[in-house]
Amino acid sequence: MKKWKINRSDKDLAEQFCARCDINKLALEVLTSRGYTDFDSIVEYFTTSELSDPFLMKDMDKAVETIENMIDGFHLICVYGDYDCDGITSTAILYNYLESMGANVMYYIPERSEGYGLNADAIRKIAGEGAKLIVTVDNGISAVEEAKLIYELGMKLVVTDHHQPSDELPMAEAVVDPHRADCPCPYKDLAGVGVAFKLCAALDGGNYEIVLEQYADICAIGTIADVVPLTGENRTIVKQGLEYLKNTENQGLCKLFELNSVDKASVSSTDISFRMAPVINASGRFGSPITAVKALLSEDEYDAHAHVSQLIELNAMRKQTEKVIISEIVDHIDKYPQVLDHAALVLWGRNWHPGVIGIVSSKILDLYGKPNLIISIDDDGNARGSARSIHGFDVFDCLHYCAELFEKYGGHECAGGFSLRQENIGALCSKVYEYADRLPKAPVQEICADKLLMPQDITVENVKGLSSLEPFGAQNPSPVFAVVGAVVLSVIPLSQGKHTKIEFEYGSYKGQALFFSLAPERACFKIGDRIDMLVKLDINSFRGTESVSIKVIDHRLSGVKQERYFAAKQCYEKLMRGEDLPSAYVQKIIPGRDELVRVYKYISSAGSTNLDHMFMSLGDDRMNYCKMRICVDIFADKQLVDYKAATMSVSMLEVSSKVDLEDSPTMKKLRSML
Repeated sequence: MKKWKINRSDKDLAEQFCARCDINKLALEVLTSRGYTDFDSIVEYFTTSELSDPFLMKDMDKAVETIENMIDGFHLICVYGDYDCDGITSTAILYNYLESMGANVMYYIPERSEGYGLNADAIRKIAGEGAKLIVTVDNGISAVEEAKLIYELGMKLVVTDHHQPSDELPMAEAVVDPHRADCPCPYKDLAGVGVAFKLCAALDGGNYEIVLEQYADICAIGTIADVVPLTGENRTIVKQGLEYLKNTENQGLCKLFELNSVDKASVSSTDISFRMAPVINASGRFGSPITAVKALLSEDEYDAHAHVSQLIELNAMRKQTEKVIISEIVDHIDKYPQVLDHAALVLWGRNWHPGVIGIVSSKILDLYGKPNLIISIDDDGNARGSARSIHGFDVFDCLHYCAELFEKYGGHECAGGFSLRQENIGALCSKVYEYADRLPKAPVQEICADKLLMPQDITVENVKGLSSLEPFGAQNPSPVFAVVGAVVLSVIPLSQGKHTKIEFEYGSYKGQALFFSLAPERACFKIGDRIDMLVKLDINSFRGTESVSIKVIDHRLSGVKQERYFAAKQCYEKLMRGEDLPSAYVQKIIPGRDELVRVYKYISSAGSTNLDHMFMSLGDDRMNYCKMRICVDIFADKQLVDYKAATMSVSMLEVSSKVDLEDSPTMKKLRSML
């Protein structure tokens, strides 16, 4: 179960704003719940920011002068990118622009096996091709030693990047990075592709008109894919880019729309995030990023089709590989359920594809709500890992705490990467658990709703008005609404039971809601139950008739006291880890006969259930989550039930004789603690 936070909107303020602009009230209520509480901030939100003069970026003038001198002398220039979507789009934009200027230009993107950024072997190879200048995009700010090698080999360097610089900048003709402490540019949160885009504008004398027309579509994709804040200039780039995408003539993008079944005429930031960017990223994970660059640069429809088809095949391989790794992790957790008793997870496997362990880490975070480190070990004993987290558990701080075990590490609060030797994994496990135990409070995964939805809010007009808040992305998420106390009228399986649709009543409103990837038998509710839902709203159009589409992102039975749930769950985990608990508390959590009977009867009547669903039905002043779990453990000890930790599922087993529950190891352990 995830923690819900429902923000309060200011209806009176939204009504005042509504009287002064043409934005509808529901959209304005969302904004007031996000802190836009004066009219000037509302105006600023909806005003498209002007893109600032590219020459305001430190060293941009030097970068332009260096590149123009190389073009004039027809010296070979190498655009050096990165293998993710941001780096790929950056490379395509700058290479294409320089080529259109008549430059002698090539591009190089390291394969994932080479690692991120500039490397010595690649630099020597580029020098061997006769290049005189390397221009980095989406990397280079930390390449201090590699920059020295570039100059030793008789080449020059221009760095364009958007990552945080260290105290020492690399030797270069120009270092263009908005995060430089001495950079006066007004907007700092550009993606790497945004910096490359501004370099193209600077090469055009500072005029954005032509580069917007030529590259806003590609720039929007790279910006959204890199999950930078969609505020200020990023919002401007993406908003204009989405409009250009609807009429793009880029052959690769046209094929990406066609083969991915994305409607070009109504493309949104969500389509890019979940359907287009992953296909481009797949090339850097499973094949070669060069395939994606070629797709974006294709001028021939046949070539574009071939490259994009290959990208889609690679993306399918990526999905299948993720599935296999997650299946292995689930099997491991079922075999060793105690791993879930820790506040953070450390999981590893042999030859897991390093290109997908970051995605797997994100999915494990979503499945179990716990920060985690996912590690792949190769046949030589080298291990590479990715970490993902939630607020309250700082990944970089945790990695720093374990620094002596790593060969290399880096990251920020919610994500990171590292490498180490296989023999250090056991010690890493202990250090991560030690770090997590030092935290004042175990982190809990949270979903935030923008407001409590009222029945009268659910109209086609209101929902259509939410589109004014687009484009959605980092720091401007798609609105989420809470529906509390809806009555389930019917439960309808969809797609042979893969999904569920319900008809429900919510005050004066009667409608339908969709639960994707939820089989009806896995739902916590039945007809007649009152449920709470967190939902996203959209418009469904069928035969010219528009209606509100309600998609559920999380749900629970009404009345759940979530704070008590999380407190009791954390106490259970402490108990399982062997931490000392006051004997008075232990006394309270030892279940009596009536409580054991109550839990057993519930499982027996259900046949099979989920721990969270069982808590929603049984949790009250007498039965907290910790006591309920202990009941299940006692039954599992005596082989009355089968418990699968990975899915938190409990099912009945056949019983042939009477059992003594007092004799269970769990009960004995609790009695011994008194």
